[in-house]
Amino acid sequence: MKVAVVGATGMVGEVMLKVLAERNFPITELLLVASERSVGKKLSYKDEEHTVIGLSDAVAAKPDIAIFSAGGDTSLEWAPKFAEVGTTVVDNSSAWRMDPDKKLIVPEINADTLTPSDKIIANPNCSTIQLVMALAPLHKKYKMKRVVVSTYQSVSGTGVKAVQQLENEIAGVKGEMAYPYPIGRNALPHCDVFLENGYTKEEMKLAREPQKILDDRSFSISATAVRIPTAGGHSESVNVEFHNDFELNEIRQLLNNTPGVTVQDNPDTNTYPMPIYAHDKDEVFVGRMRRDETQRNTLNMWIVADNLRKGAATNAVQIAEYLVDKNLV
Repeated sequence: MKVAVVGATGMVGEVMLKVLAERNFPITELLLVASERSVGKKLSYKDEEHTVIGLSDAVAAKPDIAIFSAGGDTSLEWAPKFAEVGTTVVDNSSAWRMDPDKKLIVPEINADTLTPSDKIIANPNCSTIQLVMALAPLHKKYKMKRVVVSTYQSVSGTGVKAVQQLENEIAGVKGEMAYPYPIGRNALPHCDVFLENGYTKEEMKLAREPQKILDDRSFSISATAVRIPTAGGHSESVNVEFHNDFELNEIRQLLNNTPGVTVQDNPDTNTYPMPIYAHDKDEVFVGRMRRDETQRNTLNMWIVADNLRKGAATNAVQIAEYLVDKNLV
């Protein structure tokens, strides 16, 4: 496979290279691609030095697969150019997610819908991925009616500038601000930009993307997204109302048997998911499972995952692995 990583110098790009190496993705030629200001930089992959190239040169090289993590505008402009030369693009931005002609893929859930004609494939939002990983098996068995989710999202979801802001605040150093307020010792109910309906873009992604991934609009999702001063890992408090009743032990067993999901749920030993333990891991961790005692057929749970791994890089690489495994590229 000739593989291009577009946005290789960014936070997610760096993790993508790490994941590709860890999983021994079959690469015969690796193209590290970034904006013009990064062209000529040297990056290491498996102890080999590679020189960063520009987008035009990458398109001309006609890679088999291009994994994008370079922002929506870059993807809108360049993904079709790669697709035109026969490259299959796996895009990590929000550019194509809700495009009706593009598939939104979490491999464990809906990779089997992919075909050789899918030349631009969308990687879902980080907080969506961990949410649907836990919801999909439950929806299949109990049929969801309504989901209320509140997220507690790491500054790494905003990018390197936000991580630097948090580090500056901890060190007592004045520096550039990624957020309109301090993030240290604070919580900002503000992820992404506000829309006319009063929700943020992040909240609307959480409301809409799961319906597309599960190919089902019979359930609704209401979301509140909050940024908190953790360096990595997103957490979600989730309340799910089902059409059918459930047993808690059955739910634990169902999630335990779901590939990519790990149950951490024992109040007696203070066992529950936390970002500090999800760091650098690919699993989605689920715990604090309990009945909502105010409403029938309703479950509360807590979901945590590393937003740069399963929430971005790992999911994208898993899509690429599926494409190779099924000879779709």
